[in-house]
Amino acid sequence: MSNPTTPTATAAKFKLAELPYYYEALEPVFTEETLRYHHDKHAAAYVAKLNELVAGTPYESMTLEEIVRRSDGAIYNNAAQAWNHEFYFDTFSPEPQQAPSGTFAEAVDNYFGSFDAMKEQLAKACAGLFGSGWVWLVVDKVGRLGIMSEQNAGNPMRYDMTPLLGIDVWEHAYYIDYRNRRADSVAALWKIVDWKKVGERYERARK
Repeated sequence: MSNPTTPTATAAKFKLAELPYYYEALEPVFTEETLRYHHDKHAAAYVAKLNELVAGTPYESMTLEEIVRRSDGAIYNNAAQAWNHEFYFDTFSPEPQQAPSGTFAEAVDNYFGSFDAMKEQLAKACAGLFGSGWVWLVVDKVGRLGIMSEQNAGNPMRYDMTPLLGIDVWEHAYYIDYRNRRADSVAALWKIVDWKKVGERYERARK
């Protein structure tokens, strides 16, 4: 077993978060090679570029979430991608809870009809998003669930929505393991999404 990931030593404000599991822990859904490229190369590049861009600006004193909500242009793109990727990697587990439970499960049934119907709608949104971007399961301020498709680095916090689940449909997220089969990569995600974590995000948003 390889060692867990560690962030690169740096004095910069923002640092690449460690993966909460070993590189090979999500196989066969995602191979070790995919995680090493996706986390250690792509996600790390967004963090490094963000630190470069915010140096000497008012954004340097803000949290990452504040930058996502308030910035635009290159700073927004890199801040959002840094936030999106940390959130994304933290959604998965080698031993996930396989389905929603509690009040979150009730909300899923209420707004989508069933858990399977919600997964189908998320998969359809992923297939229909042209180019690169993210598909999000979100909750609004009054507790309504919804699905948002955002191109490029798009993040729902810009619209006062709270992300519960983010699906990365940039090619670098799946191309090593699935080549051009985006739909297959999304279908495989359901094996590793930890619905306990998603439900906990829902409960925090409702408070």
